[in-house]
Amino acid sequence: MLAVINGKIITMEGKTYQKGAVLIDQGKIMAIGDSVLVPKGVDVINACGKVVMPGLIDAHCHLGILEEVYQVEGDDLNETTNPITPHLRALDGINPEDQGFLDAVRAGVTTVAITPGSANVIGGQVVVMKTWGHVADRMVVKEPAGLKIAFGENPKRSYGEQKKAPSTRMATAGLLRETFSKAQNYASTPKEKDITLEPVVKVLKKEMALHAHAHRADDIMTAVRIAHEFDMPLIILHGTDSHKIADELAQRKIPVVSGPHFTNRAKVEMKDKTWRTPTVLTQAGVKVALMTDHPVMPIQYLPLCAIFAHRAGMTEEDALKAITINAAQILGISHRVGSLAEGKDADIIISNGSILSTEATVETVIINGQVVYQGMGEPA
Repeated sequence: MLAVINGKIITMEGKTYQKGAVLIDQGKIMAIGDSVLVPKGVDVINACGKVVMPGLIDAHCHLGILEEVYQVEGDDLNETTNPITPHLRALDGINPEDQGFLDAVRAGVTTVAITPGSANVIGGQVVVMKTWGHVADRMVVKEPAGLKIAFGENPKRSYGEQKKAPSTRMATAGLLRETFSKAQNYASTPKEKDITLEPVVKVLKKEMALHAHAHRADDIMTAVRIAHEFDMPLIILHGTDSHKIADELAQRKIPVVSGPHFTNRAKVEMKDKTWRTPTVLTQAGVKVALMTDHPVMPIQYLPLCAIFAHRAGMTEEDALKAITINAAQILGISHRVGSLAEGKDADIIISNGSILSTEATVETVIINGQVVYQGMGEPA
């Protein structure tokens, strides 16, 4: 057993304990509060003067599948030989030895959603996993956790240059409708198993959501339109122009994973990029999470995203939610992570101040009840 005592505990469950304790056993939170009885003989971390909160969650990145150091050998992001590849699984391309995992741990990022890239109209299946471990399968929180699809410039550029469809936005939408229609027919008529259509059927059955790469407002609305036609759950990734249609997204209860914000306007569809987007969405009633899109933006800067979103108008609470409980709820894993509560995974970070301060540093990281990082040294 392990106990974290005397710290200011921000649970992200609507309750903050000014001098509380968390009792951990077998990787789970057994008790939390300001009057927790700590049994004798338990390992204790004294967090007096520190801030204790849930591990951070990056709701969209390419950690381990697009390695920062091995840019050729470690690039398994896009299978640019076919625009429709729903049977591909991000899990099969992830290298847990990618340096980015250590960077994530040191920054307090304990859970990540890893997706295939956006070159394909349908890129493959998303996996949500912890950032500490040596065997990817043992790090998995949820798999499959979604189906990656893409709109806008990326599919057009990737296949238009090959003189293949899609070379227009119309063709991107057409290929999606064609594939979803095939999956509907496949699901209604017993036949030999088709591993290409099986994951699409899962989306049609609402067993997982579409993770839609879309920047421009019209591309976002195309994603919304198609998801509505086939009655499928939808998450918008990036959503650079989503502030322009915030009320529409709020009305339809479609969440947005916003970012990456620490980048230039690398494409035409990003010309209206602004730090105000998360604020406008939140004020409209859209559930918002923040992303790094690592390695586009290094994953260790996820806390900085919350800092700058706060400076641009998000409340402190909403900025913290965007990298904890909101991300967990959007990804469908809030029963395990995203807040500190009895029965949840013991993924905890301890910092020497609010992580919304550039002066604060993460000093201790606990994942699944195990202390994996302490101080400025190497992870344990």
